[in-house]
Amino acid sequence: MDKKDLIAQSPIRFFDNATNAGLKNGEIGLITAKKGLGKTSILVQFGIDSLLNDKPLVHVSFDQQSSNVIAWYSSVLTEIAKKRNLNVDELNEDIMKNRTILNFNEETFTLPKVVSTLKALKDGGIKIASVVVDGLTLDKTEKTDLECFAKFIKSEKMTAWFSYSCESASLKDTLPEDKLNIFASVAHLAAEGKDLVLSVLKNGEGKVKLDPKTLLFSK
Repeated sequence: MDKKDLIAQSPIRFFDNATNAGLKNGEIGLITAKKGLGKTSILVQFGIDSLLNDKPLVHVSFDQQSSNVIAWYSSVLTEIAKKRNLNVDELNEDIMKNRTILNFNEETFTLPKVVSTLKALKDGGIKIASVVVDGLTLDKTEKTDLECFAKFIKSEKMTAWFSYSCESASLKDTLPEDKLNIFASVAHLAAEGKDLVLSVLKNGEGKVKLDPKTLLFSK
């Protein structure tokens, strides 16, 4: 199986086919769920899909060390490789060279500082097409900081996905309206019986299941 086939069968295709919530260049999206349910796995799947499409990725984590983030990518990639009968080591070597991982403490590092770091990376010759931001406490994040980040993503024609711990499945209960308006897409992950289901709350509609064992998007 070549990369083109792998892209076509990426778990993210289940998300794309079930919803209209995919991001266009210059947009940012938000995945919500209660803590520990699987938000990071979803961001990692978005990240891997970007890498498969030769879109250099920066993974920004506010709550995990680099070793933990790398473990997430290895775990998700291993599960994808198992389902496609691929050599995970060759696949990992091929795509991960375009991934950069950044760890920050939100008590001392704000989104404008993240933007400054991304600009510095680009000035240093590192290409960036996609960003994921995991573990930031968005209810404590200033709206102006989110606007600063969104302006940068738009100006550079990138895409970015955020995660946010929130138990409510209601869009209006996720964040204040002025902050929600910054996100082009919002989707909420929750348990429905024995299933894990990601439901689109903004920008499209529909639901997609996650395999409860692998946390990959599935039919």
